[in-house]
Amino acid sequence: SYSKLLDEPPPEALRRAVLAGNAAIHERGEMNRDFTRMGTTCTTLALTSEGAVMAHVGDSRAYRVRGNVIEQLTFDHSLQWELLRQGRIPAEEIFRNEPRNVITRSLGPGAQVEVDVEGPYKIEPFDTYVLCSDGLSGLVSDPEMGAIVRTLPPGDACRMLVNLANLRGGPDNITVLVVRVGEIPDGVGGQSSWDQPVFESRDGSTQFGWPWLLAWFVVGLMFVAGLGLVFTERPVAGNILMALANLGCGGLILFWLRQRRLTTARELYPELTPGTPYRTATAELTPGFVNELASLATALQRTALDDGWSIDWPQFESAYSAGKTHLASKQFVDAFRSYAKALQVLMEGVHQVRRQRDHVLKWGARAAPDE
Repeated sequence: SYSKLLDEPPPEALRRAVLAGNAAIHERGEMNRDFTRMGTTCTTLALTSEGAVMAHVGDSRAYRVRGNVIEQLTFDHSLQWELLRQGRIPAEEIFRNEPRNVITRSLGPGAQVEVDVEGPYKIEPFDTYVLCSDGLSGLVSDPEMGAIVRTLPPGDACRMLVNLANLRGGPDNITVLVVRVGEIPDGVGGQSSWDQPVFESRDGSTQFGWPWLLAWFVVGLMFVAGLGLVFTERPVAGNILMALANLGCGGLILFWLRQRRLTTARELYPELTPGTPYRTATAELTPGFVNELASLATALQRTALDDGWSIDWPQFESAYSAGKTHLASKQFVDAFRSYAKALQVLMEGVHQVRRQRDHVLKWGARAAPDE
C-alpha cells in the first residue's frame, strides 16, 4: 500500500498504509468465524530524504543505534506504558505490578485503529535501525541489542538476536529486521518539508567529558595544596583547603550517583517527552556479555554431543577456538563475533532436530528428512 501512496508525504503515506492493513485483517476476520477479532502488531519504517519516519500500532518496537547509544523511537501500546502516560502511578510501581504483555492497541480486531506516526528523525551515516516484536525485546535487553547490532553485520545481527532470544526461552514469536544506513549525500535525511521539526537524539551516555575531568583535577589540586600547607607550618589554611577539597569530592560523587540513577531510569522507564526517543541506553559490548555468550556456546555444545546432533563440527571448533583465544587476550569484539558464529552453527543443528521431530510427529517414524 505504501508504494501506491508515494505522492503523499511519507508520514501520511505510512499512516494510510497501516490503516489499509488494518482494514484487510479486519475484513478477513469478519468473513471467517475462526478468525474473529484476530490481530497483530505493526511497526513500519521509511527512510526518506527528509528523515526517518515510523508508523506504529501495538508493542512491537523501532530502535535506532547511533554510536554507542540505542534509542527506542516508538511508544509501546501496552497497559504499562498507557498507565505511565496517565501519570497517576509511579513508574517503578507500574513496571513492578502490572503485566507486561497486555496490549491496548492492535491491527485487526476493530474496523478503525489509531496509528502513531513518529518522526521525522534526522538520519546520519551508519545509523542502524532495529524493528522487532516483543518476542525479542522481552528477552534481550536494549543494551544487549545495541551491542549486538554495533558489533555484527545486519544479517548476522538478526540471526544472533533471534538465537539469543531462543536460547533464553523464546516463548513468543520472534521477528526482527536490522537496517544500516550507508553514506548519504549532504542535505539528505535532515531537512523536513512537511511543516514538522526534525528530531535530534538524546545523549544517553554517562560520560561527562572534559568538565568532569577538570572538576576532579581542581579538587585533587586543592587537596594536594592543602596537604602542602599543613607540612609548611600553615596547618589552619591547609586543613581548610583539604576540607573544601573533601566537600568537593563528596559533591562530585553525589552528582555522579544521581546521573547514574537517571541513566538507569532512562533505560528502564520511558520518557514521554514529545520529539525525543522514549528510552535511551548505552550500547557498549561488555566483557560480561561476551562471557555469557561463551557459556551458552559451551552448554549448547555439550547438549549437542550428548544428544548426537548433526553439527558441522570443524566449522564450530574453528569459531569456538578463535573465540576462546580472543577472550583470553581480552579482544572482546573479536571474541563476540567468533562465539556468535559458533552459536549459529549449533543453532542450525537445533533447527534440524526440530524439523526432524516435526516430520515424525506429522508423518510417523518414516524417513525423517535430513533438512
